[in-house]
Amino acid sequence: MPACLGIDTSNYTTSAAVYDPASDAVVQVKRLLTVRSGERGLRQSDALFQHTRALPELLEQLCGQAPAPYQAIGVSVRPRDAEGSYMPCFLAGVSAARAAACAGGIPCFSFSHQCGHIAAALYSAHRLDLVDKEFIAFHVSGGTTEALLVHADRERILSCRLIGSTLDLNAGQAIDRVGVMMGLDFPCGPALEQLALKSSGAARVRPVIRGCDCSLSGVENQCRALLERGEAKENVARFCLDSIGAALDRMAAAALAEYGPHELVFSGGVMSNSLIRAGLTARYPAFFAQPAFSCDNAAGTAVLAAIKSEM
Repeated sequence: MPACLGIDTSNYTTSAAVYDPASDAVVQVKRLLTVRSGERGLRQSDALFQHTRALPELLEQLCGQAPAPYQAIGVSVRPRDAEGSYMPCFLAGVSAARAAACAGGIPCFSFSHQCGHIAAALYSAHRLDLVDKEFIAFHVSGGTTEALLVHADRERILSCRLIGSTLDLNAGQAIDRVGVMMGLDFPCGPALEQLALKSSGAARVRPVIRGCDCSLSGVENQCRALLERGEAKENVARFCLDSIGAALDRMAAAALAEYGPHELVFSGGVMSNSLIRAGLTARYPAFFAQPAFSCDNAAGTAVLAAIKSEM
């Protein structure tokens, strides 16, 4: 059975992957978009331009490692499966995927970036069996902090119903803003984690929770106040990450209380953080994407294409 190609051009990573159902193996390549030092993001026009330049090189590299033929192509076309969800940066991937599918005479399947993240988490946690069941997934990144009730869907494979979210800042936004505040380069997640690991211990935090929703804007403000009072940067970094971890903990508890026992799956770039992951693992028998499949990637999109092509 031929493998499937996946393409994802999110706001900060160009990625492509090949999934081989026969061996259950994924080969993936990716490249972070360039953000100038001191800045906290990219304009969509700049992101689209960088994707357009990077994608052909990455596809050539990938095809050298996992050559065609492919039975189908999966591509991320929007951030989420919600009305009005749209970002121009995904057009680079859509253009390449449709052209390749037409040239190869194979189907091209469209998925959301969010469903790709969840599928990548299921694949790397060896729980693709959950595709046919109802479970609760968290997608936590720079652009999204959401709790979702997920169930099988014939068209999209995964159907996600929003049951909780941030009321202001996303978790990744809070991490990047605090990191830039301390002179770290964007994206700041890995560097902030390394700084936090130097702290003497866990911080005392009080997450702001309303039902299954959270508020994270106070994290940025409190970190700024701590720095202004002369607190060591490693302790500020630990406070930031512990605050986000506590908020996700409370969101998960609220979701389980409202919707009953479900498997918990955590996906998205923020969930590669070892401190946040350790805190949640201590509380729940949850499943997490492996670090290589936590950050933006096309692996989940390739997996979804394989499942779709066999339906």
